Amino acid sequence: MAADDIDFEIKGQELQFVEIELDPGESAIAEAGAMVWKDADVAMTTVFGDGRAQEGGFMGKLLGAGQRLLTGESLFTTVFTHQGRKPKARVAFGAPTPGTILPLRLSDYGGTLICQKDSFLAAAKGVSIGVQFQRKVMTGLFGGEGFIMQKLQGDGMVFVQMGGTLVERELAPGEQIHVDTGCLAAYTPSVDFDLITAGGIKSMLFGGEGVFFASLTGPGHVWIQSLPFSRLAGRMLAAAGSSGGQNRGEGSLLGSFGDLIQGND
Repeated sequence: MAADDIDFEIKGQELQFVEIELDPGESAIAEAGAMVWKDADVAMTTVFGDGRAQEGGFMGKLLGAGQRLLTGESLFTTVFTHQGRKPKARVAFGAPTPGTILPLRLSDYGGTLICQKDSFLAAAKGVSIGVQFQRKVMTGLFGGEGFIMQKLQGDGMVFVQMGGTLVERELAPGEQIHVDTGCLAAYTPSVDFDLITAGGIKSMLFGGEGVFFASLTGPGHVWIQSLPFSRLAGRMLAAAGSSGGQNRGEGSLLGSFGDLIQGND
């Protein structure tokens, strides 16, 4: 199923929203609760899964919704369709956290994008929203935020939310970079994803960078976010703890041990 060809405009700086322009009969899908405003000619319908015409009837739709549940998203998405007579109608979707809304046409990246499980914001109807499990045992056991990711497939536009400032890297064959697992925002399937330890025992205990890094090997495209929501939420929780101050060790094993001693957990 080919995705609808939609026009759009991204507005704002740190707290952005995307305004999508629909022709009569065109549709966009979005996460439940993402809408900011819409023209009256745009009808709204809540559906199981990602709103595609799925084979297998109810069970097929239930499977799609279950995959979304695994990535921490709602069982439902909302479909917005221009059902009026005007030549154009608009609907806007807002990012839930400070950062960048990244517009991508999936056909420019081989039809598939793998991104963090809470990244999807909106898309042209016809784009598939699935789940991606990392294949390697070490990645599955210790990958944290990088273990279960969203897989976006199709040929249309998708809009993904990245936290903080966004950096893009095009990796040559064999070129490798190491990224904090939470800061890895998205990558193309040709990139090899693995985990490596964050230095020696001293670095893992006291370095504050966690136990593992994501090791990404080209060829392929990688998007890196400077402020994943999990890091922002962790700092807020640490600042609101019983000590009344910032926990400088929250990213290391020592930080967790200190929280246990202080009763923060």
